[in-house]
Amino acid sequence: MITVLLADDQAMIRQALGALLQLETDIDVVGQTGEVTETVRRVIEDGPEVVLLDVQMPAADGSGADGIDACAAIMRARPGTRVIILTTFGRPGYLRRAMEAGAVGYMVKDAPAEQLVEGIRRVHQGLRVVDPTLAAASLSIGASPLTGRESEVLAAAASGASTSAIAGQVYLSEGTVRNHLSAAMGKLGAATRAEAVRIATENGWLG
Repeated sequence: MITVLLADDQAMIRQALGALLQLETDIDVVGQTGEVTETVRRVIEDGPEVVLLDVQMPAADGSGADGIDACAAIMRARPGTRVIILTTFGRPGYLRRAMEAGAVGYMVKDAPAEQLVEGIRRVHQGLRVVDPTLAAASLSIGASPLTGRESEVLAAAASGASTSAIAGQVYLSEGTVRNHLSAAMGKLGAATRAEAVRIATENGWLG
C-alpha cells in the first residue's frame, strides 16, 4: 500500500482528488492539508511515502513560503519522501525550482487521472515523473538570470508598491531598490516594472 499526503489549498480539488485516489486498491490517502507549515508538520509526524504538493499554497506564518519551499523543508526533514508537484501552473521555471528543491515529479492538474495514479506508482518505485513538454521548455529557458536580491525586490514590486514601501519591506535603501529593479528589467528585456514581474512570473522565476 502506497501512503499519500495531499497538499492543496483548494479544498474542493483536494477532496475530489483524495476520493479519486482512494478508489485505487494500492493507494491510501493518509492525510490532506492546505497550508505550507501544516504540510511539513504532517509529513514529519505521519511519514507518508508520497506527497502531492500544490505550488501556490499559503503559509500561516506569513513567511511567503510556497509549495516548492515546503518541498525543500520536507527533503531536509525526511529525505526519503517522494514529492510530486501537482499544479495548475505549467511554467518551466517552477519545474526547475521544484527539481532543485528535491521533487521527483512535476505534473499539471489537467493531466488525465490515470496518468497521475501511474505517476504516484512510478515515483514510489524510485523513478521520476515529469511532464515532457515542460521538461523541454525548462531546458530551453535555462535558470533565472536574476540574483536573489533582484528576485526579492521584483517580487515585492509585484503588488504595485512604491519604491519606499519596497525598501521598507526588504530592508534596503530606496536607491538600492531602484538599482535592483533596473538591473532586473534590463536582464528580462522589460520596459516597465510590471512587464518585468510578468516575464519573471510566467517563467516561474519569482517564488
